[in-house]
Amino acid sequence: MKRIGILGDIGSGKSYVAKKFGYPVFNADEEVRKLYKNNRKIFNDLKKSLPRYIHSFPVKKEEITKAILSNKNNLKKIIKIVHLEVRKKMNLFIKKYNKKNIVILDIPLLLENKINKKGDILIFVKAKKSEIFKRLKKRKNFNNKLMKKFRKIQLPIVLKERRSHFVIKNNFTKQSIQKDVNNILRRIYQ
Repeated sequence: MKRIGILGDIGSGKSYVAKKFGYPVFNADEEVRKLYKNNRKIFNDLKKSLPRYIHSFPVKKEEITKAILSNKNNLKKIIKIVHLEVRKKMNLFIKKYNKKNIVILDIPLLLENKINKKGDILIFVKAKKSEIFKRLKKRKNFNNKLMKKFRKIQLPIVLKERRSHFVIKNNFTKQSIQKDVNNILRRIYQ
């Protein structure tokens, strides 16, 4: 089984590109949402670690946002609690799809948390900063301060691009992305 890791800036279209491969996708952001909504242990751990911010189950995004914005150490606490569970979910996902030729890992902190393996194929989704910002502003709970905090814990975009085997330029048109994805799949199977 080949593992393809999708890298890129926040809002660059990583999740959209991941789906275009047509293989099972592990979406870490989606898993975190599920954990906040369904996992009482995560709630209890977060409440114990951040009692001033986390009040009721399910965990609310607004409470997480407030905790992150009020103290730079809170994001580290949240990641420490949530990351372990996300990694377990990813391992279950990989076991479930171990007969597939390819699985896609849509994990924002793939390199930062050393989740990638030596043989992984890394694909960088590149998009113009102005386009990214325009798209991010359309998101329901967009918060520029929060985005800046998340960017601080990520490796520089230039480094992620340099470490990648392939680059997809996302101009936010379906045809160009699908064409790039098909070309990459062809090259992987050569």
